[in-house]
Amino acid sequence: MATTSDPSVSFEETDTRDGEMHSTIEAWIDELVDDVDEAQASDEFQEWLDVQSRFHDYSYRNSLLIKLQRPDATKVAGYNSWRNEFDRHVQEGEQAIWIWAPIITKQCPECENSPSYHEQSDCEYDETPPKEWSEGLVGFKPTAVFDVSQTEGEPLPELETEATGDADDLVPALKDAAAEIGMTVRIVDAAEWEHGDAKGVCKYRSTRDLQPVVEAKARSNQADLAVTLIHEFAHALLHADVTDETERSKREVEAEAVAYIVGRYFGLDTSGSAFYLAAWQDDDADAIQERLGRIGSTAEELIETVDE
Repeated sequence: MATTSDPSVSFEETDTRDGEMHSTIEAWIDELVDDVDEAQASDEFQEWLDVQSRFHDYSYRNSLLIKLQRPDATKVAGYNSWRNEFDRHVQEGEQAIWIWAPIITKQCPECENSPSYHEQSDCEYDETPPKEWSEGLVGFKPTAVFDVSQTEGEPLPELETEATGDADDLVPALKDAAAEIGMTVRIVDAAEWEHGDAKGVCKYRSTRDLQPVVEAKARSNQADLAVTLIHEFAHALLHADVTDETERSKREVEAEAVAYIVGRYFGLDTSGSAFYLAAWQDDDADAIQERLGRIGSTAEELIETVDE
């Protein structure tokens, strides 16, 4: 079943297959890094990064508030931010999403209150006048934000990251391979999808039953569906024991790299992944070498399992 986007590559010879797979995957990783460098330099990518940087991360409290009020929200900003920064306008009649915004003002070095609250407190600090105090967080206030779907105006730049190619046979093969790897696969109808903009998720039945369950959102683009499945398979193989959130975010890139390689092996165009991979954070040489090793070995395991 295996085909590649490069007809000169073949892994049919049993005696040399292992070495050829190693060298080919290493070459593809090198090409992927080149694609990332090119993507980072592109005007399109820089424009996209500029927009994304203006959507700030929220605390878990605010993320929960957003989810409770508007579960389908993807990008939120204040009324004036939409108008002044993005040239978009909140549509008439839209209901605000309320979150907590920090209050930053002059702060007493001792009681850490704002000047007005300091005057009403029992704090006796008077070494420096309030106008010389440093600014700091003194509290939170309710603030209205709106999701992009509640606005209209100039479109936000998007990057095309969908894979393309013939995957009509690959998707069933991946579902069959899941049992060999030790996981369950569910293709969920779009109308029943509960994971927002995510194309796929990898989760576990319970804290005691750690058999991975991969769910992917159904779509007409079977190549993109296949790459999503591969990505989530890679998560199951690479990240089950990783709990540190910073490291998990870095390994998200490893999963995307595995999807790039395995998808390419089966003849899919996965070049769009380069945009996603351009977010790879800098690590020292040893850490990068370790990541590349995990990417290569996981890609080989998935290729061999699906081929069988």
